[in-house]
Amino acid sequence: MTHSIDKIRCSVGVTAYNEEANIGSLLAALLDQHLHQVEIVEIIVVASACTDRTVEIVREFMALDERIQLIEQPRREGKTSAINLFLKAASCDICVLESGDTLPHEYAVEHMVRMFRDPAVGMVGAQKMAVDTPDHIVGLLSHLRLRMEHELCLEIPRLGEMIAFRKVFEQIPPDVAMDEAFVEAIVVRQGMQVRYAPDAIVYNTGPTTVSDFIRQRRRNHAGHLYLKHKYGYKVSSMQNSRVARIALKELWGIIRLVWVLFLLAMIEGVSRLLGWYDFAIKRDRHVVWNMAWTQKQNVRDVRLNRENGAAQEAFSIKTHTQLER
Repeated sequence: MTHSIDKIRCSVGVTAYNEEANIGSLLAALLDQHLHQVEIVEIIVVASACTDRTVEIVREFMALDERIQLIEQPRREGKTSAINLFLKAASCDICVLESGDTLPHEYAVEHMVRMFRDPAVGMVGAQKMAVDTPDHIVGLLSHLRLRMEHELCLEIPRLGEMIAFRKVFEQIPPDVAMDEAFVEAIVVRQGMQVRYAPDAIVYNTGPTTVSDFIRQRRRNHAGHLYLKHKYGYKVSSMQNSRVARIALKELWGIIRLVWVLFLLAMIEGVSRLLGWYDFAIKRDRHVVWNMAWTQKQNVRDVRLNRENGAAQEAFSIKTHTQLER
């Protein structure tokens, strides 16, 4: 016998400024969320003084699904102002906030919002994942930073890009630029927990130039410093000892990789030298060769064991982040 579970209702807010390249894909992804314990009641897009086809695309989706709503700002007044308009219009106690230049995984909303089944939870954040290929130095820096941020969030959440929270406040002060960090501060001050949902993925693209990378990091750090100065809240990424420990872990990984590559080059060199000896001196073409017996295994069993191990690791991470915090 199965018992139905009351679904957790949520309002989704999207802040957008000239997002014609992505807003259609984002809305389609939100409409196609795989939901079981969660219900999306409304999707509210706040378009701030858009001069491209963002508003037109949103209106096209409004004709397809009545849950989609549009709020137009005549002037661009910053993300905080757009969020406040969303908060005023949202009808649910649980709000999901996403930037217009991101794309949620099909289970992102479910994996975030279902955590509010625990009344102690006040805010949940998704794992950010860059989709552009790190084929240049800035791309590598972006991917490395997100990987380090993920490791940090497993210890102390530092949330952004896509968050969910209880609507325990009316608005964000207009002088605050780092909206996610301010919501985090309010939740913590109200005695509720901030959690990280590594199985809720939100995709975005990282900067591709050094100047854009610096511009992004400069803006974020200035906003975090202001939040600490005026409101006395310090985000986890400003805990230098933790960041340094994670950076050293990444550095050790790089050193190990270099050593493994060196070892691989040495073994490959010896193997090629022996192969030359067999061909040039022994005249041995290895038509019938000595078997590498350790390679002779049941491929299916090895694959299943590997997949089971990965599933157990994922379960361990989920249990740690959802139950022990």
